[in-house]
Amino acid sequence: MTDHTPDADELIFTRVVEAPRELVFRCMTEPEHLTHFWGPAGVSAPLDQIKVDARPGGAFETVMVNDADGSEYRTRGIYDEVVAPERLAWTDPDTGMTTTSTFTDLGDNRTEIRIHQAKVPEPFRSPQAQAGFLTSLDRFAAYLGQLSDR
Repeated sequence: MTDHTPDADELIFTRVVEAPRELVFRCMTEPEHLTHFWGPAGVSAPLDQIKVDARPGGAFETVMVNDADGSEYRTRGIYDEVVAPERLAWTDPDTGMTTTSTFTDLGDNRTEIRIHQAKVPEPFRSPQAQAGFLTSLDRFAAYLGQLSDR
């Protein structure tokens, strides 16, 4: 893997989690898992409002609900690439933003998650938006920890 300095409209997030790569991939493609962590702290993603058709051309749709006031935020992506358990890539049809998530097996039940977003709209690049996104990765890591404890 080569180092890449992001352009102004790109974001890159990397996180190592204590879980096998196959489980990490399943959690990112199965609504039964996504409902537990999708979205930043302070929002919920109701299971009945998550749709995943994990194949190129298939759609990924969620509704995140603000826990404080009930306001809803819809997200939609069209999968460009699905390579289990290594990579997921999708494009937001409304903004053109692309997200590529790469899952690297580090051994010892550890997985590196690398998320590369391109054509990121200005509001999503703010420090506050990035901090919110990082809380979703925190929630994901915590959920994976709960699964590992079972």
